[in-house]
Amino acid sequence: MAEKKFKLKKGDTVRVISGESKGQEGKILEIITKKDRVLVEGVNMISKHTKPNAKSPQGGIVKQEGAVHISNVMLVEGGKTVRVGRKADEKTGKLVRISKKTKEVIK
Repeated sequence: MAEKKFKLKKGDTVRVISGESKGQEGKILEIITKKDRVLVEGVNMISKHTKPNAKSPQGGIVKQEGAVHISNVMLVEGGKTVRVGRKADEKTGKLVRISKKTKEVIK
């Protein structure tokens, strides 16, 4: 089966549009393609219990980001959420991401 294509990339700033963390913004840290989920910086924080190890000799409870379904986040451009499309670039012929409303290329 071919690799899934998402319109969001690691490092994009997104806003959560539904769920418990609705309205929060952050950068995408990781995209989990197998489960259609993303890890967003500072969003959906969960408490994880860890055993003592070399990295954290004390162990205890660690706060970290939980995954959010990719359909629950939207790309933020210029302070507003935008829908993302893909279009072939006139010069290079490569696919580039565009804003559906303004038709401008997204970085």
